[in-house]
Amino acid sequence: MRRDAWPEPLIAAPRVAGHGGPRTARRVCDLPPSAPPALITVVDTEEAFDWSAPFDPASREVGHMAAIDRVQEIFDGLGVVPCYLVSYPIVSQEAGFRPLAPYLEAGRAMVGAHLNPWVTPPHAEQVSPANSYPGNLPRALEAAKLRALVAQIERALDIRPTLYKAGRHGKGPGTEAVLEAQGFEIDLSPAPPMDYRTDGGPDYRCASPRPHWFGRQRRLLCLPGTGAFVGAAAALGPALQPLMEHPRMARLHPVAIASRLRLLERLRLTPEGFTLGEMMRLTRALIARGQRTFVLSFHSPSVVPGNTPYVRDDAELAAFLERLRAFLAWFGDELHGRFVTPQALKAELERLPPA
Repeated sequence: MRRDAWPEPLIAAPRVAGHGGPRTARRVCDLPPSAPPALITVVDTEEAFDWSAPFDPASREVGHMAAIDRVQEIFDGLGVVPCYLVSYPIVSQEAGFRPLAPYLEAGRAMVGAHLNPWVTPPHAEQVSPANSYPGNLPRALEAAKLRALVAQIERALDIRPTLYKAGRHGKGPGTEAVLEAQGFEIDLSPAPPMDYRTDGGPDYRCASPRPHWFGRQRRLLCLPGTGAFVGAAAALGPALQPLMEHPRMARLHPVAIASRLRLLERLRLTPEGFTLGEMMRLTRALIARGQRTFVLSFHSPSVVPGNTPYVRDDAELAAFLERLRAFLAWFGDELHGRFVTPQALKAELERLPPA
């Protein structure tokens, strides 16, 4: 596509993606109740940057990838084949992609695309919080950036990715059509039950964490990151959470009180910012609701202290790695769960009769 196919600069108006994109035909799917629970592990494999600073197209630090073996050793020990979803700075620098090559060649890991638009060419948009969500960009620019990322993954790793995750979970009205047109098979972008509208992102408060099919010309699978409201007031979570987080309520600490009393918790399946107990509580709650598929995720820079708010020193690194190891062991041993890849799950779901 010619660069002059879109105006420059572009300032995308914030869009509320709701349930994560366009209203194409979709159908919720899941494994049968008799099936053991299945877990997919995703690593948002991206450049390190200051999370408190403005978005910077020059952020290209990938030195933490030399320590990615810290989590791969955990995966190997438990029989987990993780999905490393890579950003443009990762696959455009040897220090970023070279540590992954042995895992991919040995079948110990998989790779997919992770689109952080502010560090991905073509750079035609104004860098802003709203434009950090790729789904907020004009569809032609979102598509062009994804093509550039796919081409770079192919050059670096000789793999054409079919897994996708939008940076900042920023799925938009045109994202599904872009994925379908470019040959993707699986989308891991949605992050229920989070709400990113404060800086122009999507609202996933009411989104289901269960898989669903989408696509107009062919069937693609959406695997949302696992998260949900749990507790006695879980059904009221989408309405109550914004009220409890309002600045005027801060002195009353309603979020902490509701969590302590197990009335309402907003939980996600990640060792970043959540305890082992919370991860286990979320999983049990969703299993009780009939869910059989789960997606655990975290950011690759967390393998080195100081890169993310979740791992600031050596003690927090040790705790982070132990939470990851302990949850995976618990899922396999206590729940008799199994570790699967997105492609294997998709094939399994395709064989099931229509619900």
